[in-house]
Amino acid sequence: MEFPDLGAHCSEPSCQRLDFLPLKCDACSGIFCADHVAYAQHHCGSAYQKDIQVPVCPLCNVPVPVARGEPPDRAVGEHIDGDCRSDPAQQKRKIFTNKCERSGCRQREMMKLTCDHCGRNFCIKHRHPLDHDCSGEGHPTSRAGLAAVSRAQGLASTKTIPSPNQTLPSSTSASRATAQSPSRTASPVIALQNGLSEDEALQRALELSLAETKPQVPSSQEEEDLALAQALSASEAEYRQRQAQSRSLKPSNCNLC
Repeated sequence: MEFPDLGAHCSEPSCQRLDFLPLKCDACSGIFCADHVAYAQHHCGSAYQKDIQVPVCPLCNVPVPVARGEPPDRAVGEHIDGDCRSDPAQQKRKIFTNKCERSGCRQREMMKLTCDHCGRNFCIKHRHPLDHDCSGEGHPTSRAGLAAVSRAQGLASTKTIPSPNQTLPSSTSASRATAQSPSRTASPVIALQNGLSEDEALQRALELSLAETKPQVPSSQEEEDLALAQALSASEAEYRQRQAQSRSLKPSNCNLC
């Protein structure tokens, strides 16, 4: 006895088997047999709506909620950095407390790395102004640049101080010197910062300091030329002295008759 209306054929094109106990896919609503009802067996196109997996934190064993389309590793990392109650995670948060303020970066550092231009805190990777799109106005001089500028100011001020052996100038000249002294001391700063970057100003200040402190030592070529000239003059003087002595000792050939 046949029952043509009993059961249904499998929707898988490679199967088409008549199954008396068909199964319906809860994602695509297709009818399949027991062998092809799984999502992977019939290549279900709506499996992403039902195949949802929740990652579990490896430290505290708590399920971590993940938004659709978000990588689970990122959600677990944020959970460990902020909400995890395990001892290793809490100890790590106590040490690495300085979070990078660049958008999208989750890195934390043990110490603060503050930008000199905008004043915000960043990680080692984004500490440079070009790496975090620095919004600070102007380019202040760093500590090394300020040290070089102060060194140049000190050299300029030592030049303007008169020696004790010199005579004291008159009242008008003294007032004029005191009026011109701020401009003289500030001239290296203006020359270094006028139209120059921080690195160029630092290099210029170092060159000025080296030029002031380095003594002018004659080159080896000049020393060799001077020694050669002295040797030639000494040999010529000795030769003339010998000729004069030989002339004085030579007997005369003139005889009186």
